[in-house]
Amino acid sequence: MHVRDLVGESVAGMLARPVRSALTTLGTVLGITTLVVTLGVAATAGNQIVGRFDALVATAITVEVPESDGEPMVEWDAVERLTRLRGVESAAAVAESKDSANLSVRSNDLVDPARVTLRNLSVLAATTGLPEAARGRMTQGRFYDTGHIRRGDRVAVIGDQAARMLGVTQLDRAPAIFIGEHAYTVIGILGDLRRERNLSSAVFVPPTTAARFGLRDVTRVLVNTSLGAAGLIAGQAPAALSPANADVLQVVAPPSPTRARDQAQNDVDALFLILGLVSLVVGAVGIANVTLVTVMERVPEIGLRRSLGAARRHIAAQFLLESTLIGLTGGVIGAGLGLVIIVAVSAAKQWTPLLDGWLAAAAPVAGAVVGLLAGLYPALRAARMEPVDALR
Repeated sequence: MHVRDLVGESVAGMLARPVRSALTTLGTVLGITTLVVTLGVAATAGNQIVGRFDALVATAITVEVPESDGEPMVEWDAVERLTRLRGVESAAAVAESKDSANLSVRSNDLVDPARVTLRNLSVLAATTGLPEAARGRMTQGRFYDTGHIRRGDRVAVIGDQAARMLGVTQLDRAPAIFIGEHAYTVIGILGDLRRERNLSSAVFVPPTTAARFGLRDVTRVLVNTSLGAAGLIAGQAPAALSPANADVLQVVAPPSPTRARDQAQNDVDALFLILGLVSLVVGAVGIANVTLVTVMERVPEIGLRRSLGAARRHIAAQFLLESTLIGLTGGVIGAGLGLVIIVAVSAAKQWTPLLDGWLAAAAPVAGAVVGLLAGLYPALRAARMEPVDALR
Protein backbone atom coordinates (compact mmCIF):
# COMPACT_ATOMS: atom_id res chain seq x y z
CA MET A 1 0.00 0.00 0.00
CA HIS A 2 1.32 3.40 -0.97
CA VAL A 3 1.79 5.98 1.78
CA ARG A 4 -0.65 8.32 0.08
CA ASP A 5 -3.29 5.59 -0.05
CA LEU A 6 -2.65 4.74 3.60
CA VAL A 7 -3.15 8.36 4.67
CA GLY A 8 -6.26 8.66 2.53
CA GLU A 9 -7.82 5.56 4.02
CA SER A 10 -7.00 6.71 7.55
CA VAL A 11 -8.51 10.17 7.01
CA ALA A 12 -11.56 8.61 5.40
CA GLY A 13 -11.95 6.32 8.40
CA MET A 14 -11.85 9.31 10.73
CA LEU A 15 -14.33 11.36 8.71
CA ALA A 16 -16.71 8.43 8.23
CA ARG A 17 -17.81 8.85 11.87
CA PRO A 18 -17.29 12.59 12.53
CA VAL A 19 -19.19 12.76 15.82
CA ARG A 20 -17.33 9.82 17.32
CA SER A 21 -13.99 11.15 16.04
CA ALA A 22 -14.76 14.58 17.50
CA LEU A 23 -15.60 13.12 20.90
CA THR A 24 -12.45 11.00 20.84
CA THR A 25 -10.39 14.04 19.88
CA LEU A 26 -12.03 15.96 22.72
CA GLY A 27 -10.55 13.53 25.24
CA THR A 28 -7.08 14.20 23.87
CA VAL A 29 -7.77 17.94 23.78
CA LEU A 30 -8.70 17.91 27.46
CA GLY A 31 -5.66 15.84 28.37
CA ILE A 32 -3.17 18.00 26.44
CA THR A 33 -4.85 21.23 27.60
CA THR A 34 -4.63 20.09 31.20
CA LEU A 35 -0.99 19.11 30.77
CA VAL A 36 -0.04 22.43 29.15
CA VAL A 37 -2.02 24.47 31.68
CA THR A 38 -0.62 22.63 34.68
CA LEU A 39 2.97 22.92 33.50
CA GLY A 40 2.56 26.55 32.46
CA VAL A 41 0.72 27.59 35.61
CA ALA A 42 3.22 25.64 37.71
CA ALA A 43 6.11 27.54 36.15
CA THR A 44 4.31 30.87 36.50
CA ALA A 45 3.19 30.23 40.08
CA GLY A 46 6.61 28.86 40.98
CA ASN A 47 8.17 32.06 39.69
CA GLN A 48 5.86 34.09 41.94
CA ILE A 49 6.68 31.86 44.93
CA VAL A 50 10.40 32.22 44.28
CA GLY A 51 10.06 35.99 43.94
CA ARG A 52 8.23 36.32 47.23
CA PHE A 53 10.63 33.92 48.91
CA ASP A 54 13.59 36.01 47.79
CA ALA A 55 11.92 39.29 48.72
CA LEU A 56 11.07 38.15 52.25
CA VAL A 57 14.10 36.02 53.10
CA ALA A 58 17.07 36.94 50.96
CA THR A 59 16.93 40.69 51.71
CA ALA A 60 16.89 40.74 55.54
CA ILE A 61 20.13 41.47 57.41
CA THR A 62 20.67 41.80 61.14
CA VAL A 63 23.77 43.41 62.66
CA GLU A 64 24.38 42.27 66.23
CA VAL A 65 26.19 44.79 68.44
CA PRO A 66 28.03 43.32 71.46
CA GLU A 67 27.90 45.01 74.86
CA SER A 68 30.52 47.60 75.70
CA ASP A 69 31.68 48.79 79.10
CA GLY A 70 32.83 52.15 77.76
CA GLU A 71 31.65 54.18 74.79
CA PRO A 72 28.83 52.64 72.72
CA MET A 73 30.03 50.77 69.66
CA VAL A 74 27.20 52.05 67.47
CA GLU A 75 25.63 55.49 67.87
CA TRP A 76 21.92 55.97 67.39
CA ASP A 77 22.46 58.29 64.41
CA ALA A 78 24.72 55.76 62.65
CA VAL A 79 21.66 54.31 60.91
CA GLU A 80 21.51 57.44 58.75
CA ARG A 81 24.92 56.59 57.29
CA LEU A 82 23.81 53.03 56.64
CA THR A 83 20.68 54.07 54.72
CA ARG A 84 22.82 56.09 52.32
CA LEU A 85 24.42 52.90 51.00
CA ARG A 86 23.15 51.87 47.59
CA GLY A 87 20.94 48.81 47.97
CA VAL A 88 19.64 49.59 51.49
CA GLU A 89 15.88 50.09 51.46
CA SER A 90 15.26 50.56 55.18
CA ALA A 91 17.08 50.23 58.48
CA ALA A 92 16.43 50.76 62.17
CA ALA A 93 18.51 50.55 65.34
CA VAL A 94 17.03 48.72 68.33
CA ALA A 95 18.07 48.52 71.96
CA GLU A 96 16.91 45.73 74.23
CA SER A 97 18.22 44.12 77.37
CA LYS A 98 17.38 41.37 79.80
CA ASP A 99 16.15 43.93 82.33
CA SER A 100 13.68 45.46 79.86
CA ALA A 101 12.40 42.14 78.54
CA ASN A 102 9.89 41.66 81.34
CA LEU A 103 8.72 45.02 82.63
CA SER A 104 5.39 45.69 84.27
CA VAL A 105 3.09 47.59 81.91
CA ARG A 106 -0.49 48.61 82.65
CA SER A 107 -2.97 50.59 80.64
CA ASN A 108 -4.41 52.66 83.48
CA ASP A 109 -3.82 53.45 87.12
CA LEU A 110 -7.11 51.99 88.30
CA VAL A 111 -7.81 48.53 89.65
CA ASP A 112 -10.50 46.88 87.55
CA PRO A 113 -11.46 43.41 88.86
CA ALA A 114 -13.33 42.64 85.63
CA ARG A 115 -10.31 43.07 83.35
CA VAL A 116 -6.61 42.35 83.55
CA THR A 117 -4.79 45.57 82.71
CA LEU A 118 -1.36 44.67 84.11
CA ARG A 119 1.02 42.76 81.85
CA ASN A 120 4.71 41.94 81.74
CA LEU A 121 5.93 43.07 78.34
CA SER A 122 9.20 43.76 76.57
CA VAL A 123 10.20 47.41 76.29
CA LEU A 124 12.55 48.41 73.49
CA ALA A 125 14.11 51.60 72.24
CA ALA A 126 14.13 52.05 68.47
CA THR A 127 14.79 54.62 65.81
CA THR A 128 12.08 56.05 63.59
CA GLY A 129 12.59 53.57 60.75
CA LEU A 130 11.41 50.54 62.70
CA PRO A 131 8.03 50.02 60.93
CA GLU A 132 9.74 49.74 57.53
CA ALA A 133 12.66 47.69 58.89
CA ALA A 134 10.27 45.22 60.54
CA ARG A 135 8.14 45.14 57.37
CA GLY A 136 5.04 46.21 59.19
CA ARG A 137 2.64 49.13 59.15
CA MET A 138 0.93 51.45 61.57
CA THR A 139 -2.57 50.07 62.00
CA GLN A 140 -3.50 53.09 64.11
CA GLY A 141 -1.84 56.42 64.79
CA ARG A 142 1.77 56.98 63.81
CA PHE A 143 5.30 56.18 64.86
CA TYR A 144 7.23 58.76 66.82
CA ASP A 145 9.51 61.04 64.79
CA THR A 146 12.84 62.82 65.27
CA GLY A 147 11.07 65.69 67.01
CA HIS A 148 9.80 63.40 69.74
CA ILE A 149 13.30 61.95 70.12
CA ARG A 150 15.05 65.34 70.36
CA ARG A 151 12.54 66.69 72.88
CA GLY A 152 12.53 63.49 74.93
CA ASP A 153 8.75 63.22 74.79
CA ARG A 154 7.17 60.45 76.80
CA VAL A 155 5.40 58.81 73.89
CA ALA A 156 5.18 55.15 73.07
CA VAL A 157 4.18 52.87 70.22
CA ILE A 158 2.86 49.41 71.07
CA GLY A 159 2.56 46.26 68.99
CA ASP A 160 -0.91 45.11 67.99
CA GLN A 161 -0.74 42.05 70.23
CA ALA A 162 0.37 44.18 73.18
CA ALA A 163 -2.52 46.54 72.44
CA ARG A 164 -5.00 43.68 72.69
CA MET A 165 -3.41 42.48 75.91
CA LEU A 166 -3.62 45.95 77.47
CA GLY A 167 -7.10 46.68 76.14
CA VAL A 168 -5.99 49.68 74.07
CA THR A 169 -8.34 49.86 71.10
CA GLN A 170 -8.71 53.58 70.31
CA LEU A 171 -6.11 56.36 70.19
CA ASP A 172 -8.41 59.35 69.69
CA ARG A 173 -8.30 60.20 73.41
CA ALA A 174 -4.52 59.76 73.74
CA PRO A 175 -4.52 56.80 76.13
CA ALA A 176 -1.65 56.40 78.54
CA ILE A 177 0.24 53.34 79.67
CA PHE A 178 2.41 53.01 82.72
CA ILE A 179 5.79 51.32 82.35
CA GLY A 180 6.61 50.73 85.97
CA GLU A 181 5.84 54.11 87.49
CA HIS A 182 6.47 56.12 84.31
CA ALA A 183 3.52 57.29 82.23
CA TYR A 184 3.73 57.27 78.43
CA THR A 185 1.19 58.46 75.89
CA VAL A 186 0.37 55.88 73.21
CA ILE A 187 0.49 57.53 69.79
CA GLY A 188 0.46 54.48 67.53
CA ILE A 189 -0.10 50.74 67.16
CA LEU A 190 2.33 48.74 65.01
CA GLY A 191 1.02 45.59 63.31
CA ASP A 192 1.13 43.28 60.28
CA LEU A 193 4.79 42.47 60.93
CA ARG A 194 6.40 40.21 58.36
CA ARG A 195 9.77 40.31 60.06
CA GLU A 196 10.54 40.13 63.79
CA ARG A 197 6.99 39.10 64.56
CA ASN A 198 7.81 38.82 68.25
CA LEU A 199 7.84 42.63 68.30
CA SER A 200 4.04 42.61 68.07
CA SER A 201 3.93 42.09 71.86
CA ALA A 202 6.48 44.81 72.68
CA VAL A 203 6.42 48.49 73.65
CA PHE A 204 8.65 50.96 71.80
CA VAL A 205 9.90 54.22 73.28
CA PRO A 206 12.27 56.90 71.94
CA PRO A 207 15.97 56.32 72.73
CA THR A 208 16.13 59.59 74.68
CA THR A 209 13.59 58.37 77.24
CA ALA A 210 14.68 54.74 77.39
CA ALA A 211 17.73 55.20 79.61
CA ARG A 212 15.60 54.80 82.74
CA PHE A 213 14.89 51.23 81.62
CA GLY A 214 18.56 50.42 81.03
CA LEU A 215 18.28 50.92 77.26
CA ARG A 216 21.23 53.16 76.44
CA ASP A 217 23.20 51.45 73.69
CA VAL A 218 22.18 49.96 70.36
CA THR A 219 22.14 46.16 70.55
CA ARG A 220 21.18 45.34 66.97
CA VAL A 221 20.35 46.93 63.65
CA LEU A 222 17.66 45.63 61.30
CA VAL A 223 18.41 46.16 57.61
CA ASN A 224 16.36 45.46 54.50
CA THR A 225 18.11 45.47 51.15
CA SER A 226 17.17 45.31 47.52
CA LEU A 227 16.96 41.86 45.96
CA GLY A 228 20.49 40.64 45.28
CA ALA A 229 22.23 43.28 47.41
CA ALA A 230 22.25 41.38 50.72
CA GLY A 231 25.77 39.99 50.29
CA LEU A 232 27.26 43.37 49.39
CA ILE A 233 25.51 45.25 52.21
CA ALA A 234 26.48 42.55 54.71
CA GLY A 235 30.13 43.37 54.01
CA GLN A 236 29.66 47.15 54.07
CA ALA A 237 27.26 47.55 57.01
CA PRO A 238 29.79 47.18 59.89
CA ALA A 239 32.08 49.85 58.47
CA ALA A 240 29.14 52.19 57.87
CA LEU A 241 27.80 51.76 61.40
CA SER A 242 31.06 51.86 63.31
CA PRO A 243 34.33 52.16 61.38
CA ALA A 244 36.43 51.70 64.53
CA ASN A 245 34.60 48.53 65.58
CA ALA A 246 33.75 47.02 62.21
CA ASP A 247 35.55 43.77 62.98
CA VAL A 248 33.61 43.30 66.22
CA LEU A 249 30.09 43.69 64.86
CA GLN A 250 28.42 40.43 63.85
CA VAL A 251 26.37 40.40 60.66
CA VAL A 252 23.66 37.79 60.26
CA ALA A 253 23.03 37.60 56.51
CA PRO A 254 20.54 35.26 54.85
CA PRO A 255 22.03 32.12 53.30
CA SER A 256 21.87 31.71 49.58
CA PRO A 257 18.28 30.67 48.78
CA THR A 258 19.22 29.00 45.51
CA ARG A 259 19.02 25.42 46.73
CA ALA A 260 15.78 25.87 48.69
CA ARG A 261 14.30 27.91 45.86
CA ASP A 262 15.13 25.28 43.26
CA GLN A 263 13.76 22.54 45.51
CA ALA A 264 10.48 24.43 45.93
CA GLN A 265 10.28 25.00 42.18
CA ASN A 266 10.94 21.32 41.46
CA ASP A 267 8.31 20.20 43.98
CA VAL A 268 5.67 22.44 42.41
CA ASP A 269 6.58 21.32 38.89
CA ALA A 270 6.50 17.64 39.89
CA LEU A 271 3.07 17.97 41.50
CA PHE A 272 1.50 19.67 38.50
CA LEU A 273 3.26 17.31 36.08
CA ILE A 274 1.67 14.32 37.81
CA LEU A 275 -1.77 15.93 37.57
CA GLY A 276 -1.24 16.63 33.88
CA LEU A 277 -0.06 13.11 33.14
CA VAL A 278 -3.10 11.65 34.89
CA SER A 279 -5.36 13.74 32.64
CA LEU A 280 -3.35 12.64 29.62
CA VAL A 281 -3.71 8.98 30.56
CA VAL A 282 -7.49 9.45 30.81
CA GLY A 283 -7.49 10.84 27.26
CA ALA A 284 -5.37 7.91 26.06
CA VAL A 285 -7.80 5.41 27.56
CA GLY A 286 -10.62 7.15 25.73
CA ILE A 287 -8.79 6.87 22.40
CA ALA A 288 -8.03 3.19 23.01
CA ASN A 289 -11.65 2.38 23.86
CA VAL A 290 -13.09 4.18 20.84
CA THR A 291 -10.47 2.69 18.49
CA LEU A 292 -11.21 -0.79 19.79
CA VAL A 293 -14.94 -0.29 19.26
CA THR A 294 -14.20 0.98 15.76
CA VAL A 295 -12.21 -2.17 15.02
CA MET A 296 -15.08 -4.39 16.16
CA GLU A 297 -17.56 -2.48 14.02
CA ARG A 298 -15.32 -2.66 10.96
CA VAL A 299 -14.67 -6.41 11.04
CA PRO A 300 -16.34 -7.00 7.64
CA GLU A 301 -14.24 -4.23 6.09
CA ILE A 302 -11.08 -5.77 7.55
CA GLY A 303 -12.03 -9.19 6.19
CA LEU A 304 -12.74 -7.79 2.74
CA ARG A 305 -9.44 -5.90 2.61
CA ARG A 306 -7.52 -8.97 3.72
CA SER A 307 -9.24 -11.15 1.07
CA LEU A 308 -8.30 -8.60 -1.61
CA GLY A 309 -4.62 -8.87 -0.69
CA ALA A 310 -4.02 -6.44 2.18
CA ALA A 311 -1.28 -7.68 4.50
CA ARG A 312 -1.42 -7.63 8.29
CA ARG A 313 0.95 -4.67 8.39
CA HIS A 314 -1.39 -2.67 6.13
CA ILE A 315 -4.34 -3.18 8.48
CA ALA A 316 -2.24 -2.39 11.55
CA ALA A 317 -0.73 0.72 9.94
CA GLN A 318 -4.17 2.03 8.94
CA PHE A 319 -5.61 1.88 12.47
CA LEU A 320 -2.39 3.12 14.04
CA LEU A 321 -2.38 6.11 11.71
CA GLU A 322 -6.02 6.87 12.49
CA SER A 323 -5.42 6.93 16.24
CA THR A 324 -2.21 8.93 15.74
CA LEU A 325 -4.04 11.54 13.66
CA ILE A 326 -6.72 11.80 16.33
CA GLY A 327 -4.05 12.32 18.99
CA LEU A 328 -2.16 14.85 16.84
CA THR A 329 -5.31 16.86 16.19
CA GLY A 330 -6.14 16.87 19.89
CA GLY A 331 -2.56 17.87 20.72
CA VAL A 332 -2.60 20.88 18.39
CA ILE A 333 -5.97 22.12 19.67
CA GLY A 334 -5.05 21.40 23.29
CA ALA A 335 -1.71 23.22 23.04
CA GLY A 336 -3.34 26.37 21.66
CA LEU A 337 -6.15 26.26 24.19
CA GLY A 338 -3.72 25.65 27.06
CA LEU A 339 -1.55 28.65 26.14
CA VAL A 340 -4.63 30.87 25.99
CA ILE A 341 -5.70 29.70 29.47
CA ILE A 342 -2.21 30.32 30.91
CA VAL A 343 -2.21 33.89 29.62
CA ALA A 344 -5.75 34.46 30.90
CA VAL A 345 -4.96 33.13 34.39
CA SER A 346 -1.77 35.20 34.57
CA ALA A 347 -3.64 38.33 33.49
CA ALA A 348 -6.33 37.72 36.11
CA LYS A 349 -3.72 37.25 38.86
CA GLN A 350 -1.49 40.05 37.52
CA TRP A 351 1.38 37.60 37.10
CA THR A 352 4.02 37.44 34.42
CA PRO A 353 3.23 34.35 32.34
CA LEU A 354 6.10 31.97 31.64
CA LEU A 355 5.58 30.27 28.29
CA ASP A 356 8.21 27.78 27.22
CA GLY A 357 8.56 27.30 23.49
CA TRP A 358 9.34 23.64 23.92
CA LEU A 359 6.01 23.13 25.68
CA ALA A 360 4.01 24.48 22.74
CA ALA A 361 6.06 22.38 20.30
CA ALA A 362 6.04 19.21 22.37
CA ALA A 363 2.29 19.19 23.11
CA PRO A 364 1.20 18.11 19.59
CA VAL A 365 3.98 15.52 19.53
CA ALA A 366 2.80 14.23 22.91
CA GLY A 367 -0.76 14.00 21.57
CA ALA A 368 0.42 12.01 18.56
CA VAL A 369 2.45 9.66 20.76
CA VAL A 370 -0.52 9.15 23.06
CA GLY A 371 -2.73 8.37 20.09
CA LEU A 372 -0.13 5.97 18.70
CA LEU A 373 0.21 4.08 21.98
CA ALA A 374 -3.54 4.07 22.54
CA GLY A 375 -4.19 2.54 19.11
CA LEU A 376 -1.47 -0.08 19.38
CA TYR A 377 -3.60 -2.88 20.89
CA PRO A 378 -6.68 -2.31 18.68
CA ALA A 379 -4.44 -2.20 15.58
CA LEU A 380 -2.73 -5.48 16.51
CA ARG A 381 -6.09 -7.09 17.17
CA ALA A 382 -7.35 -5.96 13.77
CA ALA A 383 -4.20 -7.24 12.06
CA ARG A 384 -4.52 -10.68 13.63
CA MET A 385 -7.98 -11.30 12.19
CA GLU A 386 -8.21 -14.07 9.61
CA PRO A 387 -10.10 -13.14 6.41
CA VAL A 388 -12.43 -16.17 6.64
CA ASP A 389 -13.34 -15.49 10.25
CA ALA A 390 -13.84 -11.80 9.55
CA LEU A 391 -16.12 -12.40 6.56
CA ARG A 392 -18.10 -15.09 8.39
